[in-house]
Amino acid sequence: MTNESAEALASRVLEVLAGRGESVATAESLTGGLLSATLTDVPGASRSFVGGVVSYATRVKESLLGVPAEVVARHGVVSGECAAAMATGVRSALDATWGLATTGVAGPDSQEGKPVGTVWVAVAGPRGTEVRRLALSGDRRSIREGSCRDVLGLLAAVLDGDRAIPAREEPGLG
Repeated sequence: MTNESAEALASRVLEVLAGRGESVATAESLTGGLLSATLTDVPGASRSFVGGVVSYATRVKESLLGVPAEVVARHGVVSGECAAAMATGVRSALDATWGLATTGVAGPDSQEGKPVGTVWVAVAGPRGTEVRRLALSGDRRSIREGSCRDVLGLLAAVLDGDRAIPAREEPGLG
C-alpha cells in the first residue's frame, strides 16, 4: 500500500485526525492489539485515539462489535464482509469518527480454507467503508506488522481523498 512504516503512518494519520477534531478506534483480530499499540506509541495519540477491541474469538466479534452471525456463517471471519462489520461496529461502539479493522490468517496454519497471509482490512468513516484484501508473506510477525501498516495506509489514503487501489491488493467491498 505504501513504503511508509506503520509508525510513520500512525503519526501522520493521528496528526491529520487531531487537526480535524476527529477520532479513531480499532477492531483487531489477527493483529491482537498491535495496531492499537502502534497508534499509542505516537506521543499525543490520546488527542484522537479513543480505544480498541481485540476480538480474537468469533463470539467477541459478534457480541462486542455487532458482527452479524449470518456474516460469519456465510462469509467467515476471514472475509471482507467481516472486516467491514468489525470496522463499522467499533466505530459505533466507541463513538469514533473512524473505525479500523484487521482480520485474517497470520499462521502458522490456514483458517477457513484460506492460506496464511490472507488478510482483510477495513476503514469505516462518515462517508462509508473501504475494504481491502491483502496477500502478505513472511512469518507471523511480519504478516501482523504488514496488516497494521496497510490498514493505516488505507486510512491515510481515505483521509487524503486518494481512493486508488494499490496493485498488490484486490478490491474488496466499498
